[in-house]
Amino acid sequence: MKELVRVMKALSDTNRVKILKMLQNRVMCVCEIKEALGLAQPTVSRHLKVLESAGLVGYKKDGLWVNYHLADGDNSPYAASLLGNLRHWLQNDPEIQELLRRIPGIDRQEVCRR
Repeated sequence: MKELVRVMKALSDTNRVKILKMLQNRVMCVCEIKEALGLAQPTVSRHLKVLESAGLVGYKKDGLWVNYHLADGDNSPYAASLLGNLRHWLQNDPEIQELLRRIPGIDRQEVCRR
């Protein structure tokens, strides 16, 4: 039961759901997520830690970059099920649509230099 509660708690925050929706579209670093959501870097890092702990996201280091991606769900059947459903949920939500429209305009090289 603890594993299910961890996944559900991770999804109980609006910004964490937004992060998952963005990661459905592309791999992103903390700076890009920070820029898209308008949050402080430590806040984004804490959200990513919660999502990672729940088995919803993973990351891969690429030189200086740490690239976050959706997890494959292999470590948690609850995470796998919710990630599968989340792909279809909120597609018509105006906030999500606006967020996804802004993502292509976020240049990693530019935002991470600041």
